[in-house]
Amino acid sequence: MQKLIGAYAGESTMSTIASVVEAPSPESPTDPSASPTLKEKGVSEIDVGNLTINESRKTNKFLDEPEDSNIKAVTSGDTLYKSALTFEELNLSPELLKALYVEMKFEKPSKIQAISLPMILNPPHMDLIVQSHKGSGKTICFVIGILSRVDPEIKSPQALCICPTRELAIQNLEVLRKMADYTGITSESAIPMDSIPRYKRPPITAQVVIGTPGNTLYLTSAKKLGVNYVKILVFDEADQIFAEDGFKDDSLRIKKIIESFGSHCQVLLFSATTFNESEKFVSKIVKKDHNQLFVKKEEQSSDSMKQYKVKAPDELSKFIVMKDRILELGERLGQTIIFVRTRDSATMLHDLLVDIGYNVATIQSALKQEHRDKIVKEFNDGLTQVLISTDLLPRGFDRQQINLVINYDPPVKHDRTTQPDFEAYMHRIHIAGGFRFKGAVFNLLCSYMDEMIMSEIENHFGIEVAEIPDWRNEEHFKAALRSAGLL
Repeated sequence: MQKLIGAYAGESTMSTIASVVEAPSPESPTDPSASPTLKEKGVSEIDVGNLTINESRKTNKFLDEPEDSNIKAVTSGDTLYKSALTFEELNLSPELLKALYVEMKFEKPSKIQAISLPMILNPPHMDLIVQSHKGSGKTICFVIGILSRVDPEIKSPQALCICPTRELAIQNLEVLRKMADYTGITSESAIPMDSIPRYKRPPITAQVVIGTPGNTLYLTSAKKLGVNYVKILVFDEADQIFAEDGFKDDSLRIKKIIESFGSHCQVLLFSATTFNESEKFVSKIVKKDHNQLFVKKEEQSSDSMKQYKVKAPDELSKFIVMKDRILELGERLGQTIIFVRTRDSATMLHDLLVDIGYNVATIQSALKQEHRDKIVKEFNDGLTQVLISTDLLPRGFDRQQINLVINYDPPVKHDRTTQPDFEAYMHRIHIAGGFRFKGAVFNLLCSYMDEMIMSEIENHFGIEVAEIPDWRNEEHFKAALRSAGLL
């Protein structure tokens, strides 16, 4: 650990860092098995017909999040779609309504759900491109769409969801299974989850299949995954899938195989960012007549996420800010994600925080897949309080119990470290909260280059990130958290 500290913060600061990392007082761990599950509480006996929205809590037609007003809809042809202010207006099955109200604890649709779901569910089932920030409720859009279109009587794959990463595929499968709990609809991952070779895998009979492009294409080409009944094809994080260095060729082949059976298949593209250089290729994926929902680029940096910048004089001060001002105050507010630039920085912070008693996990590309899966699952299950990550994490990670994001290092291009990565920044800030929750993002700056990168990020998104006046003043951080609705 000393070697890492010396390389990152300078040998002269090692003893000083050691003197400020005092272990916090131990607390009794929470036993996750202590609380009864929903089924143990008897939710299966709930009268679905009585599961309605509490009208007294509806203060507006849509949630009062600023980014909701920025969502624009573009429809093709003469088909008119009426937005759904309640889930009942979507004519969902009683089983799906029960999952939404009981399992997911939703009360009403977010705006992206209210507009997109009528487009997805109603004939003529046109293709749809949805581009909106993380936390706006996109995953629930396509999960509801999938589960509503599947015929439980047909015991064959009817819906595919393609994801750019293993972690996102696993996360989406978990959400779908939670939503499908009362429907009887079956689901399976196209990703190998055990040591059985792919060629020995039995044919897939599940009605919904979620996987990465390569694994899904292999199973389809090897006749392990039949697609002649597939009626809905979802590409999640489509901007990454169809980027020049992405998985566009495999994805296009999957679509062509489905089309070869002659049946109409609705294609849904979901993304948190614009498609940029892949825009022309996207036109090959969706039909000419398709619908769109999007947020204007300059409005993607959400005002509902409180963003702050903290100027520290050196690396030691930056660590003190993170430890004493943010983590200590935010320890009981929810989970925290810390973003760093390099794997060495991640290892250094991991060792320091573990030494002072924090329950920390670190995820980065050098880890084996099974180890990454374990880390993500433990964090999702709430077993880990703090997660340290390089920019491996932003895509495909959206946890609503995360209330704090710390940009220990500002995001920069991998091949041009003096240039900010705007998309990475947007992904980072939208990891916290969600359309029903609040969160705070702290950007730690300790060099002229850090400040220049932050300034370019502000100019790009047309925002002014509030500055904490004094990094040494605890009251300033408390005021920031109160402003974010966290204290």
